[in-house]
Amino acid sequence: MDSFALVFGVPIVAVILDSILGDPQHFPHPVRLIGKTLNMIESMVFKTNINLHAAGWCTMIILSLAAWAIVQLFISIPYIGLLFAIYFAYAGLALGCLVKECQHVVNLLDNGNITTARTSIGMLCSRDTKTMDEDNIRRTLAETLSENLNDGFIAPLFYLILLGPAWLWVYKTVSTMDSMWGYKTDRYRDLGYAAAKTDDILAYIPARLSGVALMLTGKWMGLDITACQKNYANDATKMESPNAGWPMAAAAWIVGGQMGGKTIYFGKVKSKPILGPIGKVWTQKRLNTLLTLCQKTGLGVAGVFILCLVGSSVIRL
Repeated sequence: MDSFALVFGVPIVAVILDSILGDPQHFPHPVRLIGKTLNMIESMVFKTNINLHAAGWCTMIILSLAAWAIVQLFISIPYIGLLFAIYFAYAGLALGCLVKECQHVVNLLDNGNITTARTSIGMLCSRDTKTMDEDNIRRTLAETLSENLNDGFIAPLFYLILLGPAWLWVYKTVSTMDSMWGYKTDRYRDLGYAAAKTDDILAYIPARLSGVALMLTGKWMGLDITACQKNYANDATKMESPNAGWPMAAAAWIVGGQMGGKTIYFGKVKSKPILGPIGKVWTQKRLNTLLTLCQKTGLGVAGVFILCLVGSSVIRL
């Protein structure tokens, strides 16, 4: 495969395809395969007396290596390897799908269809959404959108640009495993430990880049980022996760809506740290502003990453 096309062409085409197509519902997707594999392994593990901590580490290492090897094999095929590289790069990015699904929930709320909105937001997060009122749906949507800007787009794009499609899927494998098993409940505390800690490491730099990128994009959009500059770093460190708070706190302060508070996970109420201005609810206007902010931030980061890649190549020449 032509290395120039792989390094420069693949990320550009992948970002364009993600923006236009998103994630077609009935089209094969590697994340769904990873999810089914993890469900199968989980079912097998809990039927045995195996050490859950060890099982989690073994699963993460084996699945990550398998993902790297499979992608590397396909993109190395003569003549058609470039097409596989584009597919795997595009499939690893989720900004288009994220914005589309969040906009769908916003539209449902605007039309007064709270019941369907609860179901739809439940497909985007791991919370109990059956009894959520409109304010909680809007807050959950804001938190999900801002956090997944990094997890679903900026972090995988970071690894795509830095190391290529195969390493993007190492990150996606760990991230998917963390999203399914990375909970501090009796069931998942030991099994998901490996994925949770590894995801913390892999997302450390991209999460902080996300926060800065949101601020720069907000300033470019003409939004007042003064309060964000003063408060977001302090708020970000309140979160249990070392990474989730950075894009969430930045988005909360830029747009002016509170994140955090009482949230129901697996039937239990959990009080999450407050991010952003206290008491400011997520209105239709704020959510639409956040959607625009996240979309522009993602595309802006993609442009900067690609320009940096081009610049580094020119310098080496």
